[in-house]
Amino acid sequence: MDDESAVNESAVAVITGAGSGIGRACAVRFAREGYRVVIVDRTEADGLETLEILKAKGTTAMFVPADVASEAQCRAFAEAVCSAYGRIDVLVANAGIRAFGTVLEATEEDWDRILAVNLKGVSFSCKAVLPQMIVQQSGAIVLIGSTTALTGRTNMPLYDAAKFGVLSLTRSLAATYGKDGIRANAVCPSLTLTNFHFNKALASGISPEQLRDSQKGYGLLGRPGEPEEIAAVVHFMASHDASFVTGQYLIVDGGYSIGTKTG
Repeated sequence: MDDESAVNESAVAVITGAGSGIGRACAVRFAREGYRVVIVDRTEADGLETLEILKAKGTTAMFVPADVASEAQCRAFAEAVCSAYGRIDVLVANAGIRAFGTVLEATEEDWDRILAVNLKGVSFSCKAVLPQMIVQQSGAIVLIGSTTALTGRTNMPLYDAAKFGVLSLTRSLAATYGKDGIRANAVCPSLTLTNFHFNKALASGISPEQLRDSQKGYGLLGRPGEPEEIAAVVHFMASHDASFVTGQYLIVDGGYSIGTKTG
């Protein structure tokens, strides 16, 4: 075990939306680094599946079901963590939903749901863990943004607008709570293939291999990201290696946002 893993043996990482995709990859990565991991997800079956994966690796972990759109449920998951472990060292606010279509097609209900989960839910998650971090005078918050919140695209304006709000929230958190030893940063992935994409493709008769083939040439590296690659950057931003980094967002997109190729 390396030095940081030894330090992290008593540290606690709370990851929302950890039942699948990037959230699950983050849970696995933090477990590998020696953290006690708290899985927060609104889907019990997914959360329990992640819990079993971590327990099979010998990780101290727990699952707390919660919908981050509910401030009360966020407060409850933080209370459960503090009751079980007595501290919260890291929050990865990853939970989110998608909504497709143009502004003209979006309904009031679409906007309400996206903002409830992808912006208010992120804020509620932070609000829930901040009191304990303030008591500790330490903590690292990593919010999951999106590259396309900065570059724009045609079919997900609600999602991207909410994610841009997450980046503003990141800087507000950093500015407000730096005095308490709390860092706040964001990671902005681009297209990252997860089970969401594979299951959606299978429903249309497209195999995982065909989906991957269809995305060849994406970005400057010629491919989408993998959840584990995003999780590695999330861990870095939460780790002591980034101890002098706060109020920043890091784009992790294989060069997609540059928008050109060399040669």
